[in-house]
This record gives sequence, structure tokens and C-alpha cells, in this order.
Amino acid sequence: MNWRRQAAALATACLVQLPGACAVSAADRGEYLAAAAGCVSCHTEEGDNAAPFAGGRALVTPFGTFYAPNITPDPETGIGSWSDEDFLRALLQGAAPGGEDYFPAFPFTAYSGMTRADALAIRRYLATLTPVRRANRPHELPWYLRSRLAASAWKWLAFSPRPFAPDGGRSAEWNRGAYLVRHLGHCGQCHTPRNGFGALRDEAEMAGNPEGPEGRRVPNITPDEQDGIGEWSASDLETFLEIGMLPDGDFAGAGMGEVIDANTSRLSAADRSAIAAYLRSLPPLPDTPRQQPGDR
Repeated sequence: MNWRRQAAALATACLVQLPGACAVSAADRGEYLAAAAGCVSCHTEEGDNAAPFAGGRALVTPFGTFYAPNITPDPETGIGSWSDEDFLRALLQGAAPGGEDYFPAFPFTAYSGMTRADALAIRRYLATLTPVRRANRPHELPWYLRSRLAASAWKWLAFSPRPFAPDGGRSAEWNRGAYLVRHLGHCGQCHTPRNGFGALRDEAEMAGNPEGPEGRRVPNITPDEQDGIGEWSASDLETFLEIGMLPDGDFAGAGMGEVIDANTSRLSAADRSAIAAYLRSLPPLPDTPRQQPGDR
């Protein structure tokens, strides 16, 4: 195990209050949480020579193409001039320092459940990165979405902050898994279908998205035995999250392979086990069919 994985394991031990947990540095904890939140995979442009966290990554959606911003600490093109409150407002409320609302391509709807302590730990880690001077690329959107008023209208109609509230009737492991899946890891942003307005369909949590990023179908990860992961054991899920191997011996490709490399493989075994416990507890749901034109 290399030093980064050791730091991750120690950080998670403290986060989930495992027996014998010890103190870790703020930088190690923030790095671990940034990996769990998938920051680098979204905020790094594709290509071997791309600068991590410097933005430019394209997200192609049914509503247009969004480009992730630079989140290095460059004071002019990144977030180097942001205050703690600016950062918290962005993650938990979906608003920029100047007050403009973000489009929900940025998963603030999930991050709104993140604790302030975790959000600030990520901010402090990002502040240790090498600043990269790179201007943000404008989104490519249809004319009716180019104004930030469209983002404000969407938030008014479809967004309510959801701070995470542990379920007292569930185990600590289940609650940790719920926090990682619903909020920090924002798994539902890809694996939950959306309505015609682009909001997640909560009644079909993790039932697959026929219109995912890049137009790819994103699979059902509920315990449905026909369409989902109902035949996967907890060990199958944990192995998949660590090395990307499916129960049949094949390996994840495309977007999920990148998520595993940059995100779930960097988690501790305890956190991968918590994710598996939460997913296996969901109600089994059949695949969500692709919407027909009349559905919108």
C-alpha cells in the first residue's frame, strides 16, 4: 500500500470513528474527501497532459455541453480568491461568490447534504494545489438556457438543500454508506433517471439512467435481480469498487472505469463496505425506460 492509500485508510478510520482511529492531518483528510467527492475526474480535462483540477472537462447532456471550471487556487482564473463562505455557498447552495446560480450539471444538489466540516476540508486541500492559470470555457447551451436566470428558475422549482440526517434506526455503516452514495459520492447524479426538467426522480433512486452523460445508458444499481445488482454479493460490490472487476471477470469501462480509478479505489475498505451495504438495502427496481418525446 503506498503512502496515499495509507493516508486514505487513516483518514477514513477517523471519519467513521473506527476503534483505534487516530488523528490525521487536515491535508490528508481533505485529499481523501476530494477523491471521495470525485473532484479530479470532473475538473480535469481529458488527455494525458491535462493539469489536474484546472477545468475544461466537457459534460455532454440533453440540455447542452457544460465545461467544468478551474478549481486550482489561481486567484484570477481559479478559486484562489474565494473565502470559506464562498466555497460553502457553492457546494451547499449552488451559488457563485457573485451570487449567480450554478446549473445542476455541477452536483450541488447532492453536495448540499455534505457537512460543513467535510466541505471545508476539501477547500483546504484544494488550496495546497499548484495554481494553474487557465480561463474557464463558456458552456455550449441552447439560447433559452444561456442566461443564468434559467439556472435560477431551475433552482427555484427543483432544488431544496438536503443536509444529511443519520437514520437512527440504521447501523453506523449504513449511515456512512448513505452519506457517501447520496451526497459525497453523488452516485445518483448518473445512476438515477431524470424527469424532463432535468431533476432526479427520487422514486427511482439508482434505477439506471437511459440518458446519461455522453448519451450513454447508465446501469441500474438497485438490488433488482433481473435489471440490477440483485445477484451480486457484498464482496462482489466491494471488489468492483476497488479494482473494477465484475462478478463475471470482466472489467468496468468508459466513465465508470474512470470513477473507480479516481474515486472508489482510493477509498478505505470500510467505506467501500459501507457503500455496498447501502446499495444492497435499496428497494429493488426495474430498469427505467427511455423517455419518449411526448414525455417531455
